[in-house]
Amino acid sequence: MTNLLEALMIICFGLSWPLSIYKSWVSRTAKGKSLTFEVFIWVGYVFGILRKWLQIAEGGAFDWLFYLALAFYVLNITEITVDMLLYVRNRKLDAQEDNKVQKQNIQEPLSTHS
Repeated sequence: MTNLLEALMIICFGLSWPLSIYKSWVSRTAKGKSLTFEVFIWVGYVFGILRKWLQIAEGGAFDWLFYLALAFYVLNITEITVDMLLYVRNRKLDAQEDNKVQKQNIQEPLSTHS
């Protein structure tokens, strides 16, 4: 039962990242996102993957949960990387939009006096 609960937790984490990626892609904004938060999660997965590799190097028999966790750790770190890249893209889009709005605000007062 405990293995099933951990497997469900790993699967739920794995399924949440595609939703975050989709939201980042569609919204085209970094507002409301925290790159620091994602970096900490990314580093956590690096440690988890390193632990699995060290366990493999030590040898031994592993159950299905070990391999499920390793597969999802690799999948999740890949998805988090994609989401972080989208964050960078969206920050650039936010900056472009802010510059566009600033230029409009500067030009509007000038055009009202003509």
